[in-house]
Amino acid sequence: MTLRGKLGFIGGGRMGEALIQGLLKSGLITAEDILVTDPVADRRMYLAEIYGVNTYDSGKDEYVWSGCATVILAVKPQIMKDVLQGARDRINDSHLLISIAAGIQSSFINANLVGCNCRIIRVMPNTPAFVLEAASALSQGPRATREDMDTAVTIFNSIGKSVILDEKYFDAVTGLSGSGPAYVFTFIEALIDAGLKVGLNRTDAELLVMQTVLGSVKLAMNSKEHPAQLRAMVTSPGGTTIAGLHELEAAGFNGIIMDAVEAATERSKELGQ
Repeated sequence: MTLRGKLGFIGGGRMGEALIQGLLKSGLITAEDILVTDPVADRRMYLAEIYGVNTYDSGKDEYVWSGCATVILAVKPQIMKDVLQGARDRINDSHLLISIAAGIQSSFINANLVGCNCRIIRVMPNTPAFVLEAASALSQGPRATREDMDTAVTIFNSIGKSVILDEKYFDAVTGLSGSGPAYVFTFIEALIDAGLKVGLNRTDAELLVMQTVLGSVKLAMNSKEHPAQLRAMVTSPGGTTIAGLHELEAAGFNGIIMDAVEAATERSKELGQ
């Protein structure tokens, strides 16, 4: 499948770049059909040189709105209102807006574009998008059609895997997959430090930990077994693994992770009020 027409980006930051990279790598669109606005001249030059896309100063966003039916809003949340109100005269019912701005609800976008009658989809990707392994949640917003959702899923599957959820679950998504990479990085760091504690040098510990985590994730994704069953496969009676697992259980490891996700979810709700 290829995308029809030109695709616009309002904002050319790292997440926008990840999407551009994924789209081009997957062959869904050509560089000449991607238009990007960004206020930073060096950033525009970088995107044009590296990816061959068309770039414009943010003050010339009319090129995006007039040339693209699908536009990805990849701006910082704190400037979203100004961006929407500044462009509302150029937005109409031919436009599909896909927002990846953290914490900005579809209703906020809709309220700032009253009368434009554009279609709106909200998406929350996470930082592994930078290596095209994002977990993205998509929510069908005002006036968005099933075809619009298919388009959005196609776009975000180019940088990883996607799920479609009701927007009411996005705080939970924030706590789980949005903040999740930080939990994983903390776990990786702890494993490396543990390797140092038991006598390995840092280079060897890092390699062993990274490959162990990578291999374990691939095994879990490719296996039909529940993670608990995969864990049981590694755990022999009276062996080394059960001794380590006993310490994790004694420290309340599972509860700690659940508490972390819940705390992040609750904080997301607070920030959205």
